[in-house]
Amino acid sequence: MEPLEASRHATPNDPLRESPTYLRLSLAAAMTLGFAPGLFYRDARLSCINLLLTYASGCAARCAYCGLSGERPDGAGGQSFIRVTWPTHSLDDITQAIAARRDRVKRICISMLTNRRCARDTETVCRRLRQRFDIPVSLLVSPTVIDRDDLLAFKKAGADKVGVAIDLATPELFDRYRGAGVGGPHHWDAYWRCLGQAIDIFGRGFAGAHFMVGLGETEADMCAAMARVREMGGNTHLFSFFPEPASALADHPQPPMEQYRRVQLARYLIDAGRTRAERFAYDEAGRIASYGLPGDVIQAVVASGEPFRTSGCTGYDGTVACNRPYANSRPGPDIRNYPFKPDRNDIRRIRRQMR
Repeated sequence: MEPLEASRHATPNDPLRESPTYLRLSLAAAMTLGFAPGLFYRDARLSCINLLLTYASGCAARCAYCGLSGERPDGAGGQSFIRVTWPTHSLDDITQAIAARRDRVKRICISMLTNRRCARDTETVCRRLRQRFDIPVSLLVSPTVIDRDDLLAFKKAGADKVGVAIDLATPELFDRYRGAGVGGPHHWDAYWRCLGQAIDIFGRGFAGAHFMVGLGETEADMCAAMARVREMGGNTHLFSFFPEPASALADHPQPPMEQYRRVQLARYLIDAGRTRAERFAYDEAGRIASYGLPGDVIQAVVASGEPFRTSGCTGYDGTVACNRPYANSRPGPDIRNYPFKPDRNDIRRIRRQMR
């Protein structure tokens, strides 16, 4: 795999490789496009090419759990993200590789950093991709460095969906891990305001929020946050916290599997409109005790396996394209987000995990 070079110095004959001319790809996307060797566990396939803007100055945010943070204890901010390196390639090479594998790619997602150059460059990259392909493009935006006019420009450039990584379920946790608690620039209200603007501009069901289970919230807290997104007209993409090596939260444990499974089921029921969070019942610790539906209905939903698949943006065919294989768990029997339909053995394992 090609080494990352986003932070090295430029020379006259070796210009710095920055966006919009260069982008980083997730390891899964690099494998899918033939830039990196490797096989996916159980023959999973990625159908969304995940791209990340890149700059020598890096990301101005200091999120405690993120590998892109400039405040990592090891001083290596930006060298890894979601526990793996993201190789850098030119936009021209990326578009050529996508064209060669057009039958496998159902969506492209561009992720922003907290960098003032991101708004302009995101618009540029999105427009170039949409001019080249009839492949839907999603944007994972940074509300701290964009405004409503930027969202309008993104839509004009051809983006059809927007994600806002709120990540934390309560304002206190958001502030602790993303805001003043780490000396970061992000604000809870700004993220929710951006989500509302995105839903207004792109339409109901075409914008949503990312949340991460396991950073101190109760299940009741997370359900309330997901319900708020649903009431606004958005949807939720759910992740399990998985510690990033050398980040400030490198030693923070993952949430228990039963906790994550219960919240996954809640997300599915809320986003599918099968029930409402105010019908849920919780125990004294804030754990979900009831979803407000008959037991046989819940058992049938669990048996379908759908709540435990990756929740992400869809392709034109209506199925999830951004399935991010093994983004928040290692490949193996204890997959947290299934990048494919769980089989009978998987369902039996899920039932045991839910206890």
